[in-house]
Amino acid sequence: MRIIRGDLKSRRFSIPKNFPSRPTTDFAKEGLFNLLENKYSLQDLQILDLCAGTGNISFEFVSRDAGFVTSVDKDYNCVSFIRKTCRDFGIESKMDIIKMDIILYLKKTDKTFDIIFADPPYDVKFHDQIAEVVFERKLLKEDGILIVEHGRHTKLEEIPQFDVLREYGNVYFSFFKSREV
Repeated sequence: MRIIRGDLKSRRFSIPKNFPSRPTTDFAKEGLFNLLENKYSLQDLQILDLCAGTGNISFEFVSRDAGFVTSVDKDYNCVSFIRKTCRDFGIESKMDIIKMDIILYLKKTDKTFDIIFADPPYDVKFHDQIAEVVFERKLLKEDGILIVEHGRHTKLEEIPQFDVLREYGNVYFSFFKSREV
């Protein structure tokens, strides 16, 4: 795995064999960040990375000086890996890494975020619940966005805050914005 752009550009990190997470492909990650950087200012934001897995997306945000990143994952191995890589990269002051179920975190946090990125396993059935809790609890700041990564069989277009779907190979990103419903 590699960091595509920013202060950590070209830094590589290897995930252990039998790692319990599927990282976002470099192709999809590059497409996502090109879209984000062309449409939004990524400076000094509060970012939440749910089902952070390898930390791949979190590290990319930090590398681009996007602000402060909170990474949440319920798997001990994922959290340990992110913490170790964070130390290796020297970016501990730019990240908070939390071991917790993501829905529970969303229900308990009192923070709001500019960008919430969620990458749950493709085969789980709670992609829509993520959006539901985010908007019910008003966890996005004004003009904030929620991005949910998923496979082709997950359909999220019926959620009232749905904005747009982007496809990068077998990776799909559904974008959501706050709006009155």
